[in-house]
Amino acid sequence: MRLLHTSALRFAEFNDGDTPPYAVLSHRWKDGELSHDDFLHGRRKDSQGHHKVVEACRLAKSRSRDYIWIDSICIDKKSSAELSEAINAMFAWYKAAVECYAYLSDVDWTSSMDLLGKSRWFTRGWTLQELLAPKQVLFYDSNWHFMGTKIGLAPMLSTVTGIDIEVLRHPERIFQVNVAQRMSWASQRQTTRSEDIAYCLLGIFDVHMALLYGEGGKKAFFRLQLEIIKSSNDDSIFAW
Repeated sequence: MRLLHTSALRFAEFNDGDTPPYAVLSHRWKDGELSHDDFLHGRRKDSQGHHKVVEACRLAKSRSRDYIWIDSICIDKKSSAELSEAINAMFAWYKAAVECYAYLSDVDWTSSMDLLGKSRWFTRGWTLQELLAPKQVLFYDSNWHFMGTKIGLAPMLSTVTGIDIEVLRHPERIFQVNVAQRMSWASQRQTTRSEDIAYCLLGIFDVHMALLYGEGGKKAFFRLQLEIIKSSNDDSIFAW
């Protein structure tokens, strides 16, 4: 696993079992997001993506976290093998994090807390597992002002997402929810690449599968359904 040191702003590699405590960032990707190579070689330091990374590190450091995992820069997406491994492990990585910082770039906390639930962060496929997997999620607005925690905001988050309050407060209960209900959580969410609407759900259904970008969203989702059927006796899958 590749982590970023929050003080040195340098990458460090760790094997399974040797990973130190770390925070994770959850954010909505925008056009021109900073890449692994960009950060590694010190490029685009004046970009919004770089500023976001620096601010996330500042926040983590202020909370005594030496390491942080940020998907946009900690995964070398030029390597298909590394990308596949990361996507299949991502739910576990978020689950293992000490805390997750959900950065809502389109929310200004000083205007109204009601705007939190209208953030586009709640419309993206990948952010579903980033909300569900970590025990501790802390929400921040566009200026990195703290807005609340997943546990404290659970009633409002439940209304926005359709996810039961007890599931939000107790992540281990995710797998007690039937397949159809879990599918419903993602039904109104979107991904930039069509295949990702299936790939972003792997951890939520505790399955693994190869990534085949170019196969199309329908084929990817069909393969996901087959993997779920193989690993579960839950007939509610056939509702989808």
